[in-house]
Amino acid sequence: MVVTNRDCPARRVPSGDPVTIPAGQFVTINQALGGNYTVTFQGNMLRIDGTDADAIGQEPEQLEFSTPKGRDIADEQVWGALKTVFDPEIPIDLVELGLIYEMAIDQPQHTVNIKMTLTAPGCGMGPVLVSDVKYRVAKVPNVQSVNVELVFDPPWSREMMSEEAQLEAGLFF
Repeated sequence: MVVTNRDCPARRVPSGDPVTIPAGQFVTINQALGGNYTVTFQGNMLRIDGTDADAIGQEPEQLEFSTPKGRDIADEQVWGALKTVFDPEIPIDLVELGLIYEMAIDQPQHTVNIKMTLTAPGCGMGPVLVSDVKYRVAKVPNVQSVNVELVFDPPWSREMMSEEAQLEAGLFF
């Protein structure tokens, strides 16, 4: 059990709804995986992004982006942010898992549009993953909004994983 040392943004599991855990509150850390923390607070399961880990006395994950020239969103920075979002059940990022089907930047609107899938259509963590993607991509310079659409066509299969991810997951023989 730890005490929050500042107000801490979190997302309710499994809905992904944003909440704030006030400073000075007791929380129980249930899981630390992929840079994020799953905690229990007042009977609710919540997910704290690794960039806010200092609020629960943990080492925060640093997302650092170089300052882009002008007001454009840098494609490689969005992909870099996406690679910091991990599946909550296995410590492999969503890009390497093959869950990000499309990423498009609308420069005039400063909006990032993402089509992604889940490992299974009934995955209960889908809303949390969507909110993780939105939270991290919104930290990229010049991003004003992030839209994430969950799609299930084509259905995800392990062949969509990178070879590195397959090795890490023990799927390569």
